[in-house]
Amino acid sequence: MKIGMNLLLWTTDINEQLYPILDKLKESGFDGVEVPIGDENEREYIALGRRINDLGLECTCVTSIFEDGNPASSDSGVRSAAVDQMKWRIDRAKDLGASVVCGPYHSAFAYFSGSPPTEDERNYSAEVMRKAAEYAGEQDILLTPEALNRFECYLYNTLDDIAELIRKVDHPNMKMIFDSHHAHIEEKNSGASIRKHGERIGHVHITESDRGTPGSGQVHWDEIFSSLHEIGYDGWLTIEAFSRNKAEFASGINVWRNFQPTLDEVYQDGFNFIKSMWDKHAH
Repeated sequence: MKIGMNLLLWTTDINEQLYPILDKLKESGFDGVEVPIGDENEREYIALGRRINDLGLECTCVTSIFEDGNPASSDSGVRSAAVDQMKWRIDRAKDLGASVVCGPYHSAFAYFSGSPPTEDERNYSAEVMRKAAEYAGEQDILLTPEALNRFECYLYNTLDDIAELIRKVDHPNMKMIFDSHHAHIEEKNSGASIRKHGERIGHVHITESDRGTPGSGQVHWDEIFSSLHEIGYDGWLTIEAFSRNKAEFASGINVWRNFQPTLDEVYQDGFNFIKSMWDKHAH
């Protein structure tokens, strides 16, 4: 098991302003960082990857995709753009030395058709994801698409939904991420869902019910940690928490307040919480 920290707590920008944050995370005991992919400056990813490696940290990535490259679109041109956009994101992950790319890139983020998902939409999504998984396989990167809650996505809301996508894609470089925030909203029982899909879970986000510090909200953490032990999970437990630090991004994901007086408390308290809960359920 490795503990990671998602840099979206601070920003979506990829530049040297992240370097002091990396230093603090290393000092706090984190094994790695999760880097958002979205910025267009390729050289900054390469430089950041070197910095992460020099610190002895490891790396995962998170990304999303938008309506101009919606994998579930009925427009073949838009789906072709989706494949290109996914390949670009995988290339940036390779620049960073990342092992995993997670996120809701199976469909356009915060786009809604106004109707439930159709079989065609899910088939289109699987078609694009298959091409992305094949490319990720060439780069030795694991893709872990994410089930989002109904307020952010309509195509895939539960682990059962994502399992259907994985079955259609049928490629070893695609598994799923378990995200405790979304599961808290959409799953009937997070622990049961983890146990049901244990072999398909390739990444985990430790995310509180309010998107604040893990352990400070309503997520059923004992169920989650005991179930992760039960399935023999030994991958990343990555904190995903948000703030108003970058207003444009925060407003885009409906984060309207900070959850702790300082950002340092979020990752420090979150790290200690994960360690204590993992150890608590180890036997």
